[in-house]
Amino acid sequence: MHDVIVIGAGPVGLACAIEARREGLQPLVIEKGALVNSILGYPARMEFFSTPDLIEIGNHPFPVQGYKPTREEALEYYRGVARQERLDIRLYERVSEVLGRRGDFTVRTSKGGHRARHLIVSTGFFDQPNLLEIPGESLPKVTHYYHEPYPYVGQKVLIVGARNSAAKAALDLYRHGAEVTLVVRSAELSEKIKYWIRPDLDNRIAEGSIRAFFNASVAEIRETSVLVRTSDGPLEIPNDWVIAMTGYRPDYGFLESLGIDIADDVCRTPVVDEATFETTRPGLYLAGTVCGGLCTSRWFIENGRHHARQIAKHIARGTAETIPFDAIHWKTAE
Repeated sequence: MHDVIVIGAGPVGLACAIEARREGLQPLVIEKGALVNSILGYPARMEFFSTPDLIEIGNHPFPVQGYKPTREEALEYYRGVARQERLDIRLYERVSEVLGRRGDFTVRTSKGGHRARHLIVSTGFFDQPNLLEIPGESLPKVTHYYHEPYPYVGQKVLIVGARNSAAKAALDLYRHGAEVTLVVRSAELSEKIKYWIRPDLDNRIAEGSIRAFFNASVAEIRETSVLVRTSDGPLEIPNDWVIAMTGYRPDYGFLESLGIDIADDVCRTPVVDEATFETTRPGLYLAGTVCGGLCTSRWFIENGRHHARQIAKHIARGTAETIPFDAIHWKTAE
């Protein structure tokens, strides 16, 4: 019986386990993929927008070579913190079901099961892309993630999106020899594109190095082309690859299977106590970006890491006020 099981081994999930241990609790971390799996999926050599002090966890200093950390430095940092804290982490173990109640949860996984008095879900949103929901989206040439430009050298690549990820991918691909077309639903690029990226992309579009369609959308993806709806009518464009940078969302199917209430608002926000981050299922907490629902920019590593201390203190206080474990007959959930 663990005091706490943390589902998700991202930066915030690791922070939750660290804070739980510092409150005298016994945590277990379960992760369906690799350690900090979402960061592993970021583009190679990507630079964080945050400075290292803002994404540190557990008061462990984050050394970097430059002003801001890169993807590779972050992977090494969080690996080192997990090792130094000697966290009990089970990787490549997917949670399939959670039974029981506060004080005696049973977490069933692809590799068996575990029991815990409390649960913290810190699963983020990066594994669930917002789909275009158009014919051809399931073709092998389509991806919702961008890692590096080299597979696309000399290829015709269409990028869907108008924000930072799409802008950076378009520029990176262009500079590495891809023929880039950008499809944007709105009349112009997003104002949220970083100020040092936007002028570069505007200039490449203006000079014709990157082809762009505004007030446009992809209607169908075909084996060797893409059908685009434009203000001048439909247009079929020769194409080798489609990179749909359309954003991501939490796994609502998983959250609802846990018995968590979801608010009927524009963000489909999971309902939590704002002071403790406990959900409507007693003993089950949410931490990090998953708390924002579809509004994925509300919480991130910088502010989401602070959820860990609030949750750990609430669990520790409740544990101290309950009858000692040895004095209770615990029944496994059926």
